[in-house]
Amino acid sequence: MSEHNSKRDFPVACVTGPMAAGKNLAASIMEKNGWACIDADKIVHDALEQIKPQVIELHSQAAKKMGINLLNADGSLNRRSVGKIVFNNANALQAQESLVHPVVCQMLMEFIDSHSEQPVAVNATVLYKTPQILNRCDFVLFVDCPCFIRFFRAKKRDKLSCPQILSRFQAQRNIFAKYKKSNADIYKVWNIGFPYALERRIERMLLVWNRKELYGLSQQ
Repeated sequence: MSEHNSKRDFPVACVTGPMAAGKNLAASIMEKNGWACIDADKIVHDALEQIKPQVIELHSQAAKKMGINLLNADGSLNRRSVGKIVFNNANALQAQESLVHPVVCQMLMEFIDSHSEQPVAVNATVLYKTPQILNRCDFVLFVDCPCFIRFFRAKKRDKLSCPQILSRFQAQRNIFAKYKKSNADIYKVWNIGFPYALERRIERMLLVWNRKELYGLSQQ
C-alpha cells in the first residue's frame, strides 16, 4: 500500500495507456470487479468549464489570430478550439495546465477520499503530470496494444484523419517512459483480441498485486 494511502484499507490505481489501447475498457473491467472508477479526461472538461474566464483570457489573442471562437453558442467553452491552440503550442499548453491541474487534483483527491470503503481506479492518460495524485496510486495498470491495431481502432472510433491520428500517436510516444521515470509500480497488460482476454489478464494482474502486498514482495 502506498505510504500516502496508509489510512486507507483499499488501494488506489492509475489506469493508463496510449490512445486507443483500451484503457476505458480496462477501467470498466475494474469497475466490474468492485473498483470505483473516475475518468480524469471528463474531470479535465469539468475543470476547464469551472475556470472558463481564465482560459478565455489566456487564449483570447491566439484565438483572434486564428479566427476561431472560444465559446459555443450556448456559452460553454469550445474545447475543440482550445485544443487547436494548445496542441502545437507547448507554452500555451503549459500555461493552461498550470490553471487546470490544481482544480483537477482537488477533484480527484475528493473522489479518492470519498470512496474510502472500496478500491479506486483513476482512468487517466497523463497522470504523471499530476504527481500529487500519482503518488497516491499503489500501482499503475498500463494498457498497451500494437500501433497498427490502435490506428484502426482510433480511425473507427474517433473519425479522425490519418495525419491527426499519427500526430496524436507521436505526442504520446514516450508515455510509458514517463511513468517509468516516476518510479511507480507498473503492470503492463496487452489488449489484443477479445475483451474477455483483457479481462482475464487484468484479473491475473490484480491477483499478482494482491499477493505482492500480502507477502511484501517487490515488483520486478
